[in-house]
Amino acid sequence: MSDIFPKWTNQLPLMAGVAAVVLGTSVTAGIWYYLTPKYSRVGYQPKQPVAFSHAIHSDQLGLDCRYCHNAVDKSWFSNIPAASTCMNCHSAVAKDSPKLELVRQSYNTGKPIPWVQIHKTPDYVYFNHSVHVSRGISCVHCHGQINKMDEVSHAQPLSMSFCLDCHRNPADKIRPNEFVTQLDWQGQVDGKKLVTDWKVQPGQSCSTCHR
Repeated sequence: MSDIFPKWTNQLPLMAGVAAVVLGTSVTAGIWYYLTPKYSRVGYQPKQPVAFSHAIHSDQLGLDCRYCHNAVDKSWFSNIPAASTCMNCHSAVAKDSPKLELVRQSYNTGKPIPWVQIHKTPDYVYFNHSVHVSRGISCVHCHGQINKMDEVSHAQPLSMSFCLDCHRNPADKIRPNEFVTQLDWQGQVDGKKLVTDWKVQPGQSCSTCHR
């Protein structure tokens, strides 16, 4: 038999075992990574340099999202407000609070507050906020009930299937534009009529989001 099979074939069972372990570990790790919040970011809630409560500002005080994020209906991205926006109110309200020291420093020096980004998509994904906001897609659908959050957390997976669910059935999510930033709005609307009237035709091809 030794004349028929070379000696290295004696190692085949060991090599096959090692390969099976490596492959199994890789598959398990891949599934574990892509099916957990580490990948989808759902539940991600970093500590921010300044404690800002959307529950107070948006829910209790009734500030419109666009007061702070004033480019969200004009640009592809939703801007983070400058310290000057905060100081429009806080030059008088809680103006000496130690919690706002970093805001005052930013306002006086022009150095941005190092906010930690929470919501983001991969670099190969193109998303335009203004297109969605100006066609009746409320912030709440992607960001969750952010007006109830003291600390913002990542509420939705923002995965391809998540986006396609809406692109395939926009009538289920669309609402009149005047209610886009009213995150608690529960009114009745003929979504199909709005889709027709506004000529909403969300693409489903790869090039719609991958550019």
